[in-house]
Amino acid sequence: MSERIKVLLSRKNIKQFLSYFGVGGVSALVEWGVFSFLEYCFDMPYLLATVLAFIVSTTINWFLGRTFTFKESSYDNQRTKELFLVFLVSAIGLGFNLLLMFIFVRLLGMNTNLLKTAAKIMATGIVFVWNFVSRKIWIYRDPGKNNLDL
Repeated sequence: MSERIKVLLSRKNIKQFLSYFGVGGVSALVEWGVFSFLEYCFDMPYLLATVLAFIVSTTINWFLGRTFTFKESSYDNQRTKELFLVFLVSAIGLGFNLLLMFIFVRLLGMNTNLLKTAAKIMATGIVFVWNFVSRKIWIYRDPGKNNLDL
C-alpha cells in the first residue's frame, strides 16, 4: 500500500471524515428543511430556494465543523479569512449543486415538489465529497504540512 493511501486511511482521517459526515448530515437536514420550507410554503423558485438554504446551512456547517471536526486550522488567528475560505469552497460547491439541480429538474424532469426535494438530496450527497476534500486540503490542513497531504 502506498504511503498516500496509508495517510488517507489513517485513524485520524477516518475519524475526521466520520465527524464531518455527522456535521454534514445535520447541515444537510437544515438545508433540505429550509429548501423545502421555502419551496412549499412560499412557492419560491427552486434555484433561489437552493441559494438561501445554502447560506443558512453553510453557516451552521462552518460552526459545527470548526467545533467538532476541524479543530486545528492554519487560520486559527484569522477567523474572518477562514470563514471567507469556507464560503468560497462552499460557493463552488453551490455552483455544482445548482448545476445538478438544473440537470435533475429541467433535463431529467424531476419537477414535482417531491422530486425536487429528492433532487436536492442527491445533489447534496454528490457535493458533500467536494466540500470535505476541499476543506481538508486547503482550509483545515495541519499547520506546517504540505497542503496536498490528506
